[in-house]
Amino acid sequence: MKNILSTLVLVVLFSCQNNAQINEKQQAVINAEPIVVPLENGKARAYFASGCFWCVEAVYESVKGVDEAISGYSGGFTENPTYELSNTGATGHAEAVEVIYDPNVVSFKTLVDVYFASQDPTQINGQGPDKGSQYRSIIFYQNDEQKKIIEDKKSALSKILDAKIAAEVYPFQKFWKAEDYHQNYERLHPNQGYVRNVSIPRLNRFKAKMPEVLKENH
Repeated sequence: MKNILSTLVLVVLFSCQNNAQINEKQQAVINAEPIVVPLENGKARAYFASGCFWCVEAVYESVKGVDEAISGYSGGFTENPTYELSNTGATGHAEAVEVIYDPNVVSFKTLVDVYFASQDPTQINGQGPDKGSQYRSIIFYQNDEQKKIIEDKKSALSKILDAKIAAEVYPFQKFWKAEDYHQNYERLHPNQGYVRNVSIPRLNRFKAKMPEVLKENH
């Protein structure tokens, strides 16, 4: 019995130490200076996490002015994250999308409006059936102007809903592109069970809320 108790104590101590190290690494990410992604061929890039990246990618690709949305990982402290590692919740990363857009057609502010209109803004650590830190909501800013837009929107939405808004606000550091089979997943697999029952209904709810921002073919 004494040996068992000693082992349990060591396990608890190791777990606490490990969690403290993870929290310290995550705090360093949150407190870092944001990295600005320069325009490329007149196109800007923005980064959002809001549950399953299959869903979020499809939402943003329906918006006028968005050229492409790419699924990946961001917000954590682990180099070269994979889908399997991200799903453990130990990488610090959340499933995220990189939105490539024309700022002359759609503004960052509108992309933030799209973000909140396409989710349950009060759900913590997940969206719908997807739960865990890897599915948490994060908006990434690249400068003070973007940060103010995000914080103003969060504050206004909190008053409207009379609830705390779950989205975290992080300085953008790095985006890691997800595995090829995740890209355009909803469009390529419309009959897959999760896509049919979760992704497509989520996209349709967003379309009903913001029809004015949709591309003509959506």
